[in-house]
Amino acid sequence: MSANEPSKPTPPVPAPPAAPLPRKIPTPAAVAPVAPTAPATSGAAQWGRVAEDGTVEVREGDAWRVVGQYPDGTPEEALAYFVRKFDDIAFKVHTLEQRHKAGGASAGDLVKQAGHLLDEATDAAAVGDLASLRDRLNALTSSLSEATAQEAQQAKELVDQAVAERTALVERAEEIAARDLTKVQWKQVTAELGELFDTWQAQQQNGPRLSKGISQQLWKRFRDARAVVDKQRRAFYSELDDTHKAARDVKARLVERAEALAPRGVDGIPSYRTLLDEWKAAGRAGRKVDDALWAKFKAAGDALYAARSEQAAAEEAESAPRIEEREALLEEAKAVADEPNIKRARALLTRIQRQWDDGGRIFPREKERALDDRLRVIEQALKAREDVDWKKNNPTTTARANDMSSQLLEAIEKLENELAAAEKAGDKKAIKEAADALEARRAWLNALGS
Repeated sequence: MSANEPSKPTPPVPAPPAAPLPRKIPTPAAVAPVAPTAPATSGAAQWGRVAEDGTVEVREGDAWRVVGQYPDGTPEEALAYFVRKFDDIAFKVHTLEQRHKAGGASAGDLVKQAGHLLDEATDAAAVGDLASLRDRLNALTSSLSEATAQEAQQAKELVDQAVAERTALVERAEEIAARDLTKVQWKQVTAELGELFDTWQAQQQNGPRLSKGISQQLWKRFRDARAVVDKQRRAFYSELDDTHKAARDVKARLVERAEALAPRGVDGIPSYRTLLDEWKAAGRAGRKVDDALWAKFKAAGDALYAARSEQAAAEEAESAPRIEEREALLEEAKAVADEPNIKRARALLTRIQRQWDDGGRIFPREKERALDDRLRVIEQALKAREDVDWKKNNPTTTARANDMSSQLLEAIEKLENELAAAEKAGDKKAIKEAADALEARRAWLNALGS
């Protein structure tokens, strides 16, 4: 190309369909009525024309409307440029119609997109049958009107349901806040309130969008209820921290006192038991702190009881000969029950008891009590025999029985005489009375062993 040859004009680059290039609308003075040049394609000829200055017009009905200018190219290039603009819009309309036929798309969304395309096809800077596109969009919108109404009703029902569910969460939170929070299990309350909040967030993220006024009103109620509970919880745990600190200090001192008992060994056990009572009355210091302090306190007590176990083992070993001695005495004591003479039986048992006591204490104490119980059975059996013998041979009892026998013998002799006199007189009544009285006195006499 020579320096004097004019450069070829560069046509404008079409923009993407979603953002069409701004139309270059000439002023009325710049658009002079001129005869149209030949169209770029046969289809475009009936809808567009290009003036000599590059002004492009589109036919809508019986009127022509200026859509822009293409001054640096041929008429065919200018017309083709604005036809492509029309094709972009037509493609969008076709795609929307296909989505409607395929189903599954929201009617509301389709109507909304149809509205945007209708605005785009109105006064569009494009060359083509724009009226036909608008008719297709209007027809699509009309066919979707019933489905849109149904979706709107369903959306309203979903919103109403979401409001009801959100209100139920608020009311439950307010019920919790209205309780006597000084008597609740905070772990349960915190967990329940946390679940309510998680449910609230899930509904807010996944549920239908509520109106700003209702959403803010419900959230304020929920937030206020949570604030009441949080305030009481913080106060509770603050007080609990103070209580735990006091108990921790008390138990730390008890641990020191318990550890100081170690040199006393077995003799320190009574004091340790006293410290254990104080430990139980000290209250809780928190699980971790309690467990750590209790481990130290128990270790101090275990040392004392270990010393007692060692002592008990030594005492048990020392008691083994005495246990054998008492077992032998128990075998010997079996002869007490076989001895018919009570005095000799008592003498035998007394000797065994003295030997028993001279043997000393036995460890463990349970073994000693078991041996003592076996000897006590023998002692009680002999005492029972002695009681029977005493009742039988008691001088006072014998004298009383002899005196009674004498009285009964006198009464019997007198009644025998009365019976003989009654029989001689033939007095049946007197005979019966004397016979009955005589029989009773003889029975008494037999009871006394006379």
